[in-house]
Amino acid sequence: MGDTRPARREGARQRSGAHQRGAVVAALMLSMALAALDSTIVSTAVPQIVGDLGGFSVFSWLFSGYLLAVTVTLPVYGKLSDTFGRKPVLVVGAALFLLGSLLCALAWNMAALIAFRVVQGLGGGALQGTVQTLAADLYPLKERPRIQSKLSTVWAVSAVAGPAVGGLLAAYADWRWIFLVNLPIGAVALWLIVRHLHEPGRESSPRARAGREARPESSPRARVDWAGALAVFACGGVLLTALVQGGVAWPWLSGPSLGLFAAGLVLAGVVVVVERRAAEPIIPGWVWRRRTIAAVNLALGALGLLMVAPSVFLPTYAQSVLGLGPVAAGFVLSVWTLSWPVSAALSQHLYRRIGFRDTALCGIGAAALILLAFPFLPYPGAAWQPTLLMLALGAALGLFQLPLIVGVQSTVGWSERGTTTASVLFCRQTGQTVGASVFGAVANGVLAARLGGAGDLDSVTRALDAGTAPESVRRAVASAVHAVYLGASCAAALAFLVLLSVAPRRFPVLADQEDRPSAKEPAEERS
Repeated sequence: MGDTRPARREGARQRSGAHQRGAVVAALMLSMALAALDSTIVSTAVPQIVGDLGGFSVFSWLFSGYLLAVTVTLPVYGKLSDTFGRKPVLVVGAALFLLGSLLCALAWNMAALIAFRVVQGLGGGALQGTVQTLAADLYPLKERPRIQSKLSTVWAVSAVAGPAVGGLLAAYADWRWIFLVNLPIGAVALWLIVRHLHEPGRESSPRARAGREARPESSPRARVDWAGALAVFACGGVLLTALVQGGVAWPWLSGPSLGLFAAGLVLAGVVVVVERRAAEPIIPGWVWRRRTIAAVNLALGALGLLMVAPSVFLPTYAQSVLGLGPVAAGFVLSVWTLSWPVSAALSQHLYRRIGFRDTALCGIGAAALILLAFPFLPYPGAAWQPTLLMLALGAALGLFQLPLIVGVQSTVGWSERGTTTASVLFCRQTGQTVGASVFGAVANGVLAARLGGAGDLDSVTRALDAGTAPESVRRAVASAVHAVYLGASCAAALAFLVLLSVAPRRFPVLADQEDRPSAKEPAEERS
């Protein structure tokens, strides 16, 4: 009889590898849950927070500060994960997020709480980008829909459970517990990452490797473009602040707004100059020179834009026009989080047949028609009508987003995947910020036109909630939300045109490497 010990050792090694990968996936899901729960769980506790700490006039910065920090750090963390590996970036990000959560729970006034929310956001940027990158590192192309559908499910569950958990903690415990609950979850995720995630040594990008070959006497130590990181952070922070606060804290054409936009443009020029001179730029030029990545960047930017219509304006429509309570209005919105992950998980059967681009075109084309149908709903209508549209919209966007993320990650090697993933997520986050500003201005403009120049969406909604507004105001709100949905359908049409005209019909997918958690070969420059 032959010696069976090598076979047994190989079987044990495979079982150990599968166990380790399962533990890392669990850590990624917990990390994603931390980032996904954050905004939804905080939103329902705002009255209790304001009642305890005061600062009603600036409480919106609880969300804006966190969003700004997440958005502007995404490109930085993406490049750092390509330079030093995913594990150290994810560990530092999780630790920062947990530190920010602890500090938020100890906040003594609104200013301190806002500052600590920014600390949370600095960690949240690492969580969002690095989790998505590791998902691609861990699985070969044919298995990636499995992990992506799991992450999508985490987002869906968080969207539904977050407000309920936040409301329960605020009502029956204390609002500080909405931050303290992050600590045990994050601690488990951090322990799993440290114990089970092992990354092999990696080569740097072709540009940096060529530079070292030209300078053989130089140190092999990785170089970090800290000047570029600071410039990107400053530029993004200024421009996003202008977009978030414009039309809210001050008029669009006021001195503060124009000054911030002017400073942002100057800083954008500084970013271009600094990044062109850097050996390892934070935002390398190839993320816009390669057709595939540029097209996905623009398409997901449009996705962030159109997502504002349902996520921000649909609850107002459901309560003010349909007369639903807060819980029922939340359900109307949440149904798209049910169909989105299911559609995303099934999208692999379509993109394996017709390709990533054409699958995404089917999804965004359907989304454009669904969004366009919203303004044609009868007034006041029944709750099942927008609910059905939202269920269909989630299915359409599941077909759109996941094939693009999986596809674009598959066109680059390990040494460029973090930067690529961060680039598309940054564009989506920026699209959401732009969408909130643009569609807010559109809604307020329609209301002003319908009501003779009096009132904005917030004041009108409060009047409707108090039962003091006439029927004409209710119709004005319906018209404003219809206009927003029309704009969202235009954003979907723009994404369709971008993919059709810019993206190649077949993405230039690299040959999948079997050495997990990541591929060894760096990508070449491609058009």
